[in-house]
Amino acid sequence: MVNAAKPLIVLSLAGALHGAVKLPALISDHMVLQAGVPVRIWGSADPGEDVRVSFQGQNVSANASERGKWAVWLKPLAAAGPLELNINATTIHDVLAGEVWLGSGQSNMEFALANANNHDEEIAHADYPLMHIFRVKRAVAEQPAEDVEGTWQVCSPQTIGRFSAVEYFFGRELHQSLHVPIGLIESDWGGTPAEAWTSRATLESDPGLKYVFEEWERTKSSPDASRYPHTPAALYNGMIAPLTPYTIRGVIWYQGESNASEVHAFRYRRLFAAMIDDWRSHWGEGDFPFLFVQLANFKSNDWWPVLRESQTATLRLRNTGMAVAIDIGESRDIHPKNKQDVGHRLALAARHIVYGEPLEYSGPIYRQATTEGNQMRVWLDHATGLQAKGGGALTGFTIAAADGNFVPADAHIDGNTVVLSSPQVSTPTSVRYAWADDPVCNLTNQAGLPASPFRTDR
Repeated sequence: MVNAAKPLIVLSLAGALHGAVKLPALISDHMVLQAGVPVRIWGSADPGEDVRVSFQGQNVSANASERGKWAVWLKPLAAAGPLELNINATTIHDVLAGEVWLGSGQSNMEFALANANNHDEEIAHADYPLMHIFRVKRAVAEQPAEDVEGTWQVCSPQTIGRFSAVEYFFGRELHQSLHVPIGLIESDWGGTPAEAWTSRATLESDPGLKYVFEEWERTKSSPDASRYPHTPAALYNGMIAPLTPYTIRGVIWYQGESNASEVHAFRYRRLFAAMIDDWRSHWGEGDFPFLFVQLANFKSNDWWPVLRESQTATLRLRNTGMAVAIDIGESRDIHPKNKQDVGHRLALAARHIVYGEPLEYSGPIYRQATTEGNQMRVWLDHATGLQAKGGGALTGFTIAAADGNFVPADAHIDGNTVVLSSPQVSTPTSVRYAWADDPVCNLTNQAGLPASPFRTDR
């Protein structure tokens, strides 16, 4: 049973242990170990040195290699804490076993709780001694780094303000619904593209991603090539590779704005899927859950709908889930302040996909469309209780004949389908929904989750 007593706050011992044994930043006071699966503990020591690790009744040992590296595996842990983990003569304090999630991406994941809606009240109530947070310091690297800078902290009003708002709200809901300790690792950097978060080996191995390097060759000679975080693989090397030995449950991801351009938007579906496979391969935990946020509504450019389509296409990968945010953005602010609903929708996906709760976790997703005389019928998944948000007429649908001239459609709900028509289109062949950067749209399901934008034409 989890001990809810407040943990003792002590100085971190990572990287400065007795003797020659040294640990990465993640293995330190207040760390959270993933429960229910084997867990790796690793570090460095003098070549040949015997390293003994004790935790939760387990005692394991290893000898450091000729290069001074060592690693041991703990058998699956029960959710518990606070406990102590012993490595040789050193004790690491306030260790929890629970659910560990990594949050990554660009500025909307980096967006701090201190800037979110209702932030003063949210921060004042953020007293969760069994929820611990770790922020990875920004870093770029030409080769995969061995460690990151950062420290584990207990979630409290004093520590949470600069932490990712989306990740906090996601973790808080899991903590309250699962009743286990939660560990949240934040590794993000505003304004960065997905190729910077993907390993060089993966980018080089796919001929379809060759454009990434061709584009970078042109970019790095330009006046703004001080934008080093945009270098292919630079952030993977500096901020992801050092995390891959650490056992996690899964990833939440909020990114895409920097790839929503004419050059990148359609290609993103290949790049994003390659990045997910890349991370899963390097963690070596199989197809761990990867949950992501679709771009919110924002007055930007014509390529945002294509980027959203690329994100939706990524749902073909196993153990993925998407939080639709088309209804909670801000037309003139690329950083919408409603991060509560974003975190909630990600948490719903985790609670169903990962933890098996019988709840609706997704808004309606397009399945197929058929022509019925002068009408079109759209079939959707996650469509129980289709309705117009707030009542009234459905908005956001357009239809076209073979000429491709899209016009607003009259739409009505028929069971789990939507039927569309227009006096201007006698034989419709294509339909679009919310196909704009900042669309007016209102289709939801019974759970109040918004439908994802889509188009049937290509």
